[in-house]
Amino acid sequence: MPADSPLLPVVAWQPLCVFADGEEHERLRAAVTESMNRFDRRGIRRYVVRFANQLVDSFAADGKAELVEQFAEHLPMLTLTQLLGMPDEYGPRLVDAARDMLKGTETAIASNEYVMKTLRQLVAAKRALPGKDFASWLLEHRADLADDEAAEHLRLVLITAYETTANLIANTLRMVLTDPRFRASLAGGHMTLPDAVEQVLWDAPPFGRVYGRWATGDTEFADQKIKSGDLLVLGLAAGNIDPAIRPDLSVPVHGNRSHLSFSSGPHECPGQDIGRAIADTGIDALLVRLPDIELAVLEDQLDWESSLLSRRLMAVPVRFTPREPEAAQVTGSPVMPMPPESPKFPAPAPPPQEAPAAPVPASDRVRAWWRSLTRWLRAR
Repeated sequence: MPADSPLLPVVAWQPLCVFADGEEHERLRAAVTESMNRFDRRGIRRYVVRFANQLVDSFAADGKAELVEQFAEHLPMLTLTQLLGMPDEYGPRLVDAARDMLKGTETAIASNEYVMKTLRQLVAAKRALPGKDFASWLLEHRADLADDEAAEHLRLVLITAYETTANLIANTLRMVLTDPRFRASLAGGHMTLPDAVEQVLWDAPPFGRVYGRWATGDTEFADQKIKSGDLLVLGLAAGNIDPAIRPDLSVPVHGNRSHLSFSSGPHECPGQDIGRAIADTGIDALLVRLPDIELAVLEDQLDWESSLLSRRLMAVPVRFTPREPEAAQVTGSPVMPMPPESPKFPAPAPPPQEAPAAPVPASDRVRAWWRSLTRWLRAR
């Protein structure tokens, strides 16, 4: 693979737990999992409810919305900026850069460097002034991560957690709004929203493919010859609908978590429960606020986009009875109180712009909307 390949940010070796085994894997993995375990799960759900209600408030009076841009893309990011301990204003540009990188465009390498530069700034700030957040806990862990190791693991969490959760929310909303089995079951109390999320993880996993595995020797698997050095692509989505495992795809799989959407074994995703919590809690808050919500177009009119790792919905337009904003508040202790003096982060540089596909915000309107939203959230 050439040095300028757009696949390099995804498949090239990095000092990450996903590229290690044995003792090194245990050291790096422990830093990630034990730092994640320090989060207050109930506190995360309270934050998700608050952010979900604030997002719904921004369009409740309109009687219509586009749930990818106005809900699914922002809810995970609002939560993750809280968890990772970074300033809110970093969010939109990091998301644009991360998604550009995952598409494998000609600016993917530059986008990856932008993400890493921002996260190195975060690491330096947390070294100087730790807080009660994931970045600080990584640096404090007994694994004694180097700055590069910490920044790479922050990148891993940021990209995988954000992308997978945004896709999971969008895919679950589509199925709840279009599949009669889901809407009837949810309304009748026969299926909980976590059940619906799990069904989506079987049928439309947020990451359909995983790269970065290389054959260390010649072999043969399922009648396919594999040579040493070949790049292997793990088809998680294909594995979930293998007819040997699921001969009848119409049969629900309630309560069954044996799918491959979060991988399995020693490298199983450590943040899967946080992703589930953001998705099912956020969607539940949306459905409570807008119980008569329905898709505004036919299901076959929905647009999809494929990237290296996933197939994601571009838009989910909906309509509902207009309602007044409620500005719901959250009570209880915060997920992770900030230190008395917040770290002084440098202003984030703009993402790379070598080509039209560079990861910059879509329009002045989106930027203005996001700035007004973050100011409003802070004021609350």
